[in-house]
Formats: sequence, C-alpha cells, structure tokens
Amino acid sequence: MATFHNHTHTKCDDYETPIEAWRDIKHIIPKDKVIWEAFYCSGKSGDDLRELGFDVIHEDIDFFQHNKGDVIVSNPPFTKKKQVFRRLKQLGKPFIVICPSSTINTKYIRELFCKCDEPLQIIIPKKRIQFIKKVDGETPKERSGMCNFECFYYVWKIGLKNDITWLD
Repeated sequence: MATFHNHTHTKCDDYETPIEAWRDIKHIIPKDKVIWEAFYCSGKSGDDLRELGFDVIHEDIDFFQHNKGDVIVSNPPFTKKKQVFRRLKQLGKPFIVICPSSTINTKYIRELFCKCDEPLQIIIPKKRIQFIKKVDGETPKERSGMCNFECFYYVWKIGLKNDITWLD
C-alpha cells in the first residue's frame, strides 16, 4: 500500500536566476538590442545582465501591463507560465525565457507556436540551473535542497541556427 504524507506545499515564484545561467547564453543574447528583464524578484538579474555587457531595462513593474525594450530575456514565475507565454506571443517581440523542460509538452505551447511562421526554439543547458530561492526578499541561510527539475531556455525570433541548441 502506498504511503501518503500529510503536508502542505506552498508554491513560491521567488527564485532568482544565477548569473551563470545568463553567462552560458551570453553569446546568444542580442548585443545590439535593449533587453527587458521583465520579472523583477530582487533586481539582481538585471544587474547581472548589465554586468555581462547588455543594455537592460529591469523595473519592478507588471509584465502584463507594460511593454519595454526590444528583446525579453527573463526567468518568469513558473506558476504563471501559461499567461506569460500568451503575453509574449501577443507582444510579438523576440524572447529568451527560462521555464521547466516539461513546458514544451503543454497544449498552450502547441497552440501558440506549433503553426506560426517563426518556430519556438530550445536551448538545453549543460546542467540543471540552480535557482536562488528568495523568502521575503532574502536568501535563506540554509538551502533546503537543489533544483530537482530540468529547465530549457525557450527562444523565439532570435534566429538560432538550429531549433534545438545544446550548450556545452
């Protein structure tokens, strides 16, 4: 018989992107465009992209109410990824966003990108991205574990050579 645990799990979207995740795709992010890092968290991601040499707009504003920059490069809240991808398609601008690898199998991704002129492309990281958890804006002293799922970079209108790019 299966064992069931009675505990509640609180979903949290405050996971910051480590600079290594942006460094790994630095050669792919357009250098001649203004980047909109559309999801704020603590603001560090925008600072990291600037440190890597990009012109970045990173403000604590509502992604669904604003339209900034030329290209969106971001790690959106995973609990809102369906709405985020719909908004990205509506905006029609190039993007690179990090989301779980399982996102590619969703009905909404198929509906949004399967039959469009520009294919959705995938960049597969060389290892799992170890996001930095934030609790009330602070990083807990003790990390309760590492990321236990794979993520891809979902890319649209960037013009990669291949539909699937493996980082090494």
